[in-house]
Amino acid sequence: MEYTGSQYIGEYVDGRMEGVAEYILPTKTKYVGEMKDGMFHGQGTLYFSSGSRHDAIWEKGLVVKGTYTFSDGLQFDAQHWHYCDSCDRRFYTEICHGLKPAGISQLTDMDPPRKIPQGCYDCGDGFYNPATRIVKDDRNRFLRNADDDEHEWIIRTCRKGWDEIVGHRPKL
Repeated sequence: MEYTGSQYIGEYVDGRMEGVAEYILPTKTKYVGEMKDGMFHGQGTLYFSSGSRHDAIWEKGLVVKGTYTFSDGLQFDAQHWHYCDSCDRRFYTEICHGLKPAGISQLTDMDPPRKIPQGCYDCGDGFYNPATRIVKDDRNRFLRNADDDEHEWIIRTCRKGWDEIVGHRPKL
C-alpha cells in the first residue's frame, strides 16, 4: 500500500486482502465490499470522487453484473441507453427540468458549464492538457495519463477551453 498510495481497511487471510473491506485508491476512488485473494470479489461498490458510483457483483477483480450511476442520478443501461443519442440529443438536466428557450444553448449537462482552463479540454471527469497528456480534476489533482486512444477521442469530441472559428471563412 505504501508504494501505490492506496489504503486498505479490512481483514487479511494468509497475507491477502479478504472479507468485507474498504480499499481507497490515490485518486480518492473508494471500493466498499467483498474481497477475496486480494481482489474485488462478490458484492461491492466503487465510489468516485465525482459523486458517481458503480454497484456491482465482482469476480476475481472483474465486473460480472453492475449498475453505473452518474453523480446527477442518471443510471447507465447498456441495453436501453437513449441518453444524448441520435434520437434524443437532450442532456439529462434538460430531460428532468425542460429545455431552455430558443436561442439559449446548453453546452453541457452542467448549467452553467464549468470554465475550462486555457489550452485544455473538458473530458467529463476532469480537464485534459494535450501538451502534457494529463487529465486533472477541477481542483488540479492528477487523475490519469491519457493513452493514444483517449487523446485522439478527447481532441476529436470534447469541449475546448478556447474559442475557434469554424465553418466558412470569406476570402480577403
